[in-house]
Amino acid sequence: MKACIIQVPYSNDTSFSDEYFDYKMKMLDECDESVDIIVLPEYSDVPCATSTKEETFFYHKKYIDTLLSKCIETAKRCNAMVFVNALYEINGNYRNTTYAYNRQGELVGKYFKKHLPPLELETLELDSDYTFEFSEPYVLELEGLRFGFLTCYDFYFYEAFANIARQNVDIIIGCSLQRSDSHEAIETMCRFLAYNTNAYVLRSSVSFDEISDICGASMAVSPYGKVLCNMKGKFGKETVEFDPKDKHYKPAGFGNPPAPHHEYIEYGRKPWQYRAAGSAVIKDEKTLSYPRVCAHRGFSRVAPENSMPAFGAAVALSAEEIEFDLWPTSDGEIVSIHDRSLDRVSNGTGFVTDYTLDELKKYDFGSKFGEKFAGLGIVTFEEILRKFSCQVIMNIHIKPLSYDDTPYPEDIMKKIIDLLKKYGAEKHSYFMLETDTQIKQFKKYAPEIPVCVGHLSARPWEIVDRAIEYGCEKVQLYKPYFNKEMIDKAHAHGVRCNVFWSDDRKETKEFLELGIDTILTNDYNLISQCVDRKKS
Repeated sequence: MKACIIQVPYSNDTSFSDEYFDYKMKMLDECDESVDIIVLPEYSDVPCATSTKEETFFYHKKYIDTLLSKCIETAKRCNAMVFVNALYEINGNYRNTTYAYNRQGELVGKYFKKHLPPLELETLELDSDYTFEFSEPYVLELEGLRFGFLTCYDFYFYEAFANIARQNVDIIIGCSLQRSDSHEAIETMCRFLAYNTNAYVLRSSVSFDEISDICGASMAVSPYGKVLCNMKGKFGKETVEFDPKDKHYKPAGFGNPPAPHHEYIEYGRKPWQYRAAGSAVIKDEKTLSYPRVCAHRGFSRVAPENSMPAFGAAVALSAEEIEFDLWPTSDGEIVSIHDRSLDRVSNGTGFVTDYTLDELKKYDFGSKFGEKFAGLGIVTFEEILRKFSCQVIMNIHIKPLSYDDTPYPEDIMKKIIDLLKKYGAEKHSYFMLETDTQIKQFKKYAPEIPVCVGHLSARPWEIVDRAIEYGCEKVQLYKPYFNKEMIDKAHAHGVRCNVFWSDDRKETKEFLELGIDTILTNDYNLISQCVDRKKS
């Protein structure tokens, strides 16, 4: 089989767009019937680097029809499969898409890029909802061969390679830009990809300069990890011949029969040793839509508050958020309970902060809710993270040990944040803090984790102003100490508004009409139905 990889000149100056687009068309015209596969770069419809959404879509609309018509014509004339990347409109939005044409020029497949960088998410505002849904690696079968796909930023997500390998692909098509990496770095990625997937990698990119050692590096790599060609900075096209069924098999461990590399790795894979992943992972705090419902202390209407059954019930019902409270124990562990006192929710007495974790575990935290929960123990912060990390947004109420200007214990603050990082939950969490001193303290130590400003009895009407002053992302309004003017002011400064709390449908609707973003509730099932209707 013979593949042709096209690498075209590229510039930050869009005045070269016509020239460079024509160059691409010329390269296609020069392809002949000797080739079986033709691969073009990412954003072949946008010949030069653009800086705005309007500019990008201007060039897309200018060139897309000519580009795709030329690809179809080339596929027919050369009797070749053609793979080209460009924007694709779907339901009024656009996606980064690799188009696959068979030898008859028929569109037989579309691969939507799985990982979108900030430029595509924030500047171009491409559709990304599909990237947050479970999906298997996209595989296209053509002529008895299995094609896999990666586009540019996808090449960096090595954790996806193992899943692609399981699909037994023969060839991976990589339409890319990758404008900041060196040729050596790109070659390392492609060799790693080919070796781990037991597939041939055909990568097409663009080049700023023929003598530059960054960008470019269009190449073909075999399953053995051998580079068959690397164009580096060269403009033009190169062809390479290979047998797609010539795969690499090695002993699956010393003395064992030959097998693909990925099968040997699968034998010993321990997914629980890695980051939270899979279909249970939801959008993070920054990207999850509003309005939301936050299960206050879990689904506390059906199970003891701040307990694993309450959290589990909420998550099982697809709660966007759960709220829980944290206190330190006398031996520096972190547990979830609302009151500092044990009396209301357990058969213990006194303050939770005066007990060690082992001492607390001797008490019953379920019977006072109902006998069927008898024997339920107190839950630690780490147990919550271990079970629910990244499956739900966590509204973490750090209970103040003092309401004066006393800072929160630094060792406990660091431990809380270290646990979030340990379980990869930083982007799926935010802190609810009440005192100004502690807000500033957490903001300084972990500015990447959002803070929600809580209610202070002495200054209830200042909550929005405090959030703006300290650069906080949310406020947790406490009824009845808020009004529409405060909500509008918060939104004008990019601050989201929670409300504590509502278990009533009519009241919830009123809060939503005011512009509340997140409703805290003890009855998640009831209130979520009300909010879901508004979303739709």
